[in-house]
Parts: sequence; C-alpha cells; structure tokens
Amino acid sequence: MLCAKNRVLILSIHIQQIQFAYHKLKLYTSSCYENNHAHRTEEMDVERLVVRRGQPFSVVLQCTEHIPQHQDHQLNLILHLGKNNEVVLKVSDSEQDHGKWWFSQRNAQGEVMLTLHSPADALVGLYSMTVVLLSADGQILEQTKPQTFYLLFNPWCKDDSVYLPSEELLQEYILNENGILYQGSWDDITTVPWNFGQFEKDVVDICFEVLDNSPTALKNSEMDIANRGSPVYVSRTITAMVNANDDRGVVSGRWDGEYSDGVAPTRWTGSVPILRRWSEDGGQKVRYGQCWVFTGVACTVLRCLGIPTRCITNYSSAHDTDANISVDYLFNDQLESVSEGRKDSIWNYHCWVESWMKRDDLPEGYNGWQVLDPTPQERSDGVFCCGPCPVRAVKEGEVGLKYDTPFVFSEVNADLIVWIVHPDGERIQVSQNSKVIGRNISTKSVSGDFREDITANYKYPEGSMKEREVYKKAGRQVGQKNKVPGQLELFIKHAPAVHGTDFDVIIEVYNAGREDTDAQLTVTSNAITYNSIHRAECQRKTTSLTVPAHKEVLRLQYDHYGACVSEHHMIRVTALLQPTDQDNIILQETNIPLKMPVLHIKIIGKAIVSRKLTAHISFNNPLPASLQGGVFTVEGAGLTEAKEIKTHGKIEPGQAVTVKFSFKPTRAGLRKLLVDFDSDRLRDVKGEATIIVRTKM
Repeated sequence: MLCAKNRVLILSIHIQQIQFAYHKLKLYTSSCYENNHAHRTEEMDVERLVVRRGQPFSVVLQCTEHIPQHQDHQLNLILHLGKNNEVVLKVSDSEQDHGKWWFSQRNAQGEVMLTLHSPADALVGLYSMTVVLLSADGQILEQTKPQTFYLLFNPWCKDDSVYLPSEELLQEYILNENGILYQGSWDDITTVPWNFGQFEKDVVDICFEVLDNSPTALKNSEMDIANRGSPVYVSRTITAMVNANDDRGVVSGRWDGEYSDGVAPTRWTGSVPILRRWSEDGGQKVRYGQCWVFTGVACTVLRCLGIPTRCITNYSSAHDTDANISVDYLFNDQLESVSEGRKDSIWNYHCWVESWMKRDDLPEGYNGWQVLDPTPQERSDGVFCCGPCPVRAVKEGEVGLKYDTPFVFSEVNADLIVWIVHPDGERIQVSQNSKVIGRNISTKSVSGDFREDITANYKYPEGSMKEREVYKKAGRQVGQKNKVPGQLELFIKHAPAVHGTDFDVIIEVYNAGREDTDAQLTVTSNAITYNSIHRAECQRKTTSLTVPAHKEVLRLQYDHYGACVSEHHMIRVTALLQPTDQDNIILQETNIPLKMPVLHIKIIGKAIVSRKLTAHISFNNPLPASLQGGVFTVEGAGLTEAKEIKTHGKIEPGQAVTVKFSFKPTRAGLRKLLVDFDSDRLRDVKGEATIIVRTKM
C-alpha cells in the first residue's frame, strides 16, 4: 500500500518527466528541458532526451520501496545502440578509462542522480539505457526498464572532430533553420529562401532513419554503427542517401521537365515536407529534386546530426564526364554539337554543401570545410555520392586526396576547350579558355541575409601564374595561345530580360588588326535548364560580314521562347565567329536568366505562439498569356507545416490574384514564412515574410 502511494507521489512530482518503472527502481530524465537546453537541443524536443557527445548529462534513479543498503551492492549502467541492440556498452563508474563512457553518482533523499560522460568520439545514434543493481556476488537484484536518448555530434566540444571555435558560425551553421540558396547566373545572381527545419518535430528521428536505411546499415548493421563516430563516414553516407539512385534514398532527381507523377523541383520551399513524405511512405523515394533540393535536404540532415554545414553555389560549374579536368565542346561548322554519348557540360550554377570537420584520414593540413555533393552526377566507389573533399585540396590541385577531388577541382577550375570537327572527322582545337568556369562561388553570410563570395577558398585568381601552376599540377598542360592573338574579339551583351517580354541581345565583333577581315557569324538562342540540358532552339541567325567592327542585334520575342522555356527560365545565346583563317575561330556563350515576378505577403495579427495569424498573398500575372492550375505552397519552421492553396479558373494577363492563409506559430523567435507559386506556364515564383514570434503573455 505504501508502495502504491509512493508511486502516485512520484508521478505528481515528475508530471513533465518520462517515467520508466520496473519493480522497485525507476529511471527518469533529470528534466529533459534542462539537459536539452544545456546541449542546445531544446528546440528539437523537450519531452525526450537529445544530447551531444563529449558533454555530460544527468538522469535520476528513484526507489519506490526501501531496498536494504549494503556496501557491496553496486549500480551498473548499460547502453545499447542499434535497432537490434547490436552494440552493447558497459559504462564505467570511474573516469580512469580515458576516452570511454563513464558515470558519477550523488545520493540525496532516496534518489540517485547519475551524471553520464560520453567521449568526444562516441558513436552517434539512438541509445537505450538500463540501470542494474547487483549484489556482492554479481546477482541482479533490480533493474530499470530501458530509457532512450539521442546522442549527436558536438561542434561546441573542443575534442570533437566537428569542433568549430566560433559561436557566431555555430549559430548559423548548426542552429539557423532559415537559409538562402543562390541561383541565376554568375552576372545576375538571384536568391531562393529555404526552410531547413532541422528542429521541427520528429526530424531527428527521420535523420537517423535515413542512416539506418543505407545499404551498409541494411547489410551489416553492426559495422555501420561502429563507424558512426566519424563525421567523414556519416557525411559520406548522407550524400549517398539524399539521392535515391542506388538505394532507399530520399529524393529522386529529374531534369526533363516531366513531373506529373510527383512534385516539380521548383515547388519545394524546404526540406521538412520531403523528409516526412519519405519516412511516412516507408522509405519510398520522393519525386522530384534537382541540385538545390538535394543540397537543402543534405544541409538539414547534417545540421540536425550536429555537423556544421552551409550551402554553396558555384556559377559556371563544369561537369567533367571523362575526368580529364577540362570541358570539351565539339561543334561542326554549323554550330551544331557533335559530341557523342555523355558529353561535358557547363551548368549555369550548381549547388552543394560544405561541412566542417577534421580529416584524420588525410595528411596534416586538410581539416576544415569539406565539399559534399548529394546530387547524382558521377559514381564514387561505385555509388552516386561525392565527398567529403577538402576545399584546400581543391585550391592546391591535390587531386590525389580522397574523396573525389578531381571531380570537384574540375567543377571550379577546368578549362573550356572548343573543338571544330570537320566532315572528314578531323578534330581541331580552336580555343582554350581558363576564365569561364568556377565564378562567384557563393554562400549565405553569417552576418545576415546577404551573399558571401568564397571563390578565393577554391582557387587562385583566374589566369594568375599560381592558378596555372595548380592547373598543371592537377594533370593538365596549359594550352598554347592562338597564333594571332586578339585580332578579333567577340562580345555578347543584353539588358535585363523580363519573362513575358521581348528583349534584345547585342553581339559585338571588333577587329584589333590593321586590315579588314572577312568572317561568318552564327548566333543561336536556346531554351536550356540550369544544368545545360537543351530544350529547344528559339532562333538561329547567320551573317557574313567584313570586320573592322560590327554589331549584330538579335531580338528575342516571347513568341520565340515562351512555349519552350524551361522551368528554370533560362535562355542561352551562343555566338560562333569564323574568320577566313580557321585558327582564329571564336566562340562565346552567355546565359540569360529571365527575371521573375515576386509574391507580396502581408501578415495580419500579432505574432504570438499558438495565436492565429493570417497571411494575405498576392500575385500579378506578368505574361501575355493566361495561367491555369495555379497553386501556392506555404511553409515555415516554427510557423506551419507545408500546405497548398489552389486558385480557381484562369489568371488572365495582368490579372491580380490574392489568397488568404491562417496559421498558428508553434515556436518563438525570428521565423520566415516561405511561399511558392506554380502554374502551367509559370513556375518557381517565390516570396517570403519575416516574422518575430513572441511567447504567450
């Protein structure tokens, strides 16, 4: 009877704590909130224990009945890790075993506070903890029911291999749930807001579920778990699992514009709906993603696990398919591509992530930022993954270092080599350009919502002696200059191009020589995707000219490009100048992003946790054609889960449409509401509203 009263009393005292009862011993978290707050995970959960390695945390052991005290009685603490308890750890009651788990205990008023100390290289994962009371002869007298807790990497711990000694950087690269992804082109950079949501409900469970579904984990769980103390291993696994090419990965990539059996990549505004859909569907791949989607999801998972991570955009990014550290363009004299099979290309931009970690598996000097690319491009060790590759190794041309350094080096520092293939098959190199690839490499600044240029982290100044030395070290000979350098020059210029309007592209040809030169100028405009997939030719124009100097104007009308432009709203203009002397062939390309309208968002009401707010979202159709099938997608970490609002009927040219959306914020702090609009003829229209949410009064 007394025992029952004690149990009721314990429940009333620990009403917010999780109870684990077995016989006479009960194990409690010593306040999940206090532990999680100390470990900077309280935004992730306050009802479950989520802690970081290398930092102590406490639990409370209580007895519901009097157990005779005996000096030979001993408490043992056992940890299990893995779905089937593959790894078992006995926690020592002494810190003499350096680098291992240990615990200390303090007795007070029938309770025992156990403080657990994990090593800084402990395995990350979901642990099960049991406390056992042993007699002097080793017999089990009592034991608790298991209690679970998550253990994460700890970038605040100086002995952890992901340690980052800057609170400002950690606030951004671990704790910030709102991000910016950079798109557009190198000379016209645009931004896309992204909701990482690494602290949203159940996201931590899904992140470990992703690891548990990797091929290695499914084949040999014990070996997989044994490697989870290494951020190199974990991050490489994540890059493979974010794409669904080889495994039970998260996102399926598609670039052909056909997305009717899924969600268009441009529709996504954050990672959480993608991760939840993957988990709820039992590990079925989510359709569809492209590079920025893979990047956003990878950043969410890595930040959630405790690895400092940031999103990177590389403009004019090379995709070198044959690993020769150059991009080879093959044309016939009609400016038609004659590359066979898989061909090299230059992506208008490409996104990946960098994660911060030590590289104990490499020679000294390659710690710090590591490139990880989850977009499936080329196989690495037989799997579609890339990295971790040290940024410093890329800059110094050390392409022999793992992982995938030659591929990343090519992305930022390959040379563009242009070849003309004659009808008899003869192939002649007509130019080698070292200044085209790897421009304005960008990431979000830690100081606010603006761009930080980190190109100098990846490469020495283009054309400098040092840059050419590195290129040669990486395995390529520096090409010879043309025999008659600089006699003809070719430039492509254009004003800002607004989607739905006509605009001019100006091709200028200059002759720096003393004599007039006869030449043929061929200009094409093509609708392309951001990663250089050709959709359709809009226009082609060929002009014979005599140069001292010449200007050609190509007018691009909406009627030319409107029906074939991709969801990335990109037009590529290519100009080929062929003088009488074939050795002086000049090719220039420019990618023209079509400027998009913006969504206007007005928030009505006071932003307080659990109090209803209303958002008014408005949009004007800028096209000279009607839109159908309009849908707004709204989401925001700490504000609302992803929801869709459909429009009804057609949206005529110039017509304004306004929708209303109500939601209740769930967490206080600086939050962002992200909105996307898609329709049949216009996609990827974005908008955002910043909201400061306060706690209840």
